[in-house]
Amino acid sequence: MPKAKKPKYHAGAATIIGLPNAGKSTLLNAIVGEKIAIVTAKAQTTRTALNGVWTGENAQIVFVDTPGLHKSDTVINRRMMQSVRSAMDAIDVIILVVDATKPLGQDIAQAVDLVKKPGTPVVLVLNKIDSIHDKSKLFGIIEQYQGLHDFAAFIPVSAKKGDGIDELRKAIITYLPVGERTYPEDHLTDVPSRFLAAEMVREKILILSRQEVPHSVAVLVDEWEDKPTVIRIAATIYVERAGQKNIIVGAAGAMIKKIGSAARAEMERFFDKKIFLELFVKVKPDWRNQPEFLNELDWRRMVNDRDV
Repeated sequence: MPKAKKPKYHAGAATIIGLPNAGKSTLLNAIVGEKIAIVTAKAQTTRTALNGVWTGENAQIVFVDTPGLHKSDTVINRRMMQSVRSAMDAIDVIILVVDATKPLGQDIAQAVDLVKKPGTPVVLVLNKIDSIHDKSKLFGIIEQYQGLHDFAAFIPVSAKKGDGIDELRKAIITYLPVGERTYPEDHLTDVPSRFLAAEMVREKILILSRQEVPHSVAVLVDEWEDKPTVIRIAATIYVERAGQKNIIVGAAGAMIKKIGSAARAEMERFFDKKIFLELFVKVKPDWRNQPEFLNELDWRRMVNDRDV
């Protein structure tokens, strides 16, 4: 009896696009099986394109998570939107993520127009289906989107619960070219560890602080010392106004301690080491419109101190 032919190996890149709070970062984390992108309920949590790698028996997919589509009213917002456009260059599949619980509006139609790139298949992911009790409603939702574009596939998922993730991977693989994998099997991301740590701190600030603080916060790791059993980290939290600094520090330093404790627990889980974390808060007025400072925040300019 002849041996069955080994399936051909597929490898390629897929960019994740969508409106703020559509669940793009949650989807990326669910696909790769590890939390590499921070997640909060606040819009514009993701500020730059991040990549995550999923490797299976017969395929490897490099995913690029992008900031939510929004108006560019500051230098940082313009850079965020440029990262979205750049992330659609030289890729094999575009994944458009929409919140299935929200009606199809003009903003979503504009997002569809953005991903209409000649020759590039677009997979529409209908996220948050766990909030739709009558699943038959999905047929009507899909029909609405069919009128906007000739999508390669429609995949209902719950990124939060992991439903539909296998089906999504299979759909993407069908549009990837045959080829060898780019990264080792255990590779998760190119993003430097010190950037991931800074993002973990920022995530806790977004979750724990008041509404007026989130978009005015940036975090930079100043010192990183990776020893066999412990990582020592010193990071600075930047805000634009003194009042915001007071909120983050809190009464008698209570809030900064709470942020540090939550971030440290997240880091210890991810890096599998004890973490010694020092946090400082500085006021840097209008940092969102300062190109040089924004360059410092770009993970591509950082040295990768530890492979993850």
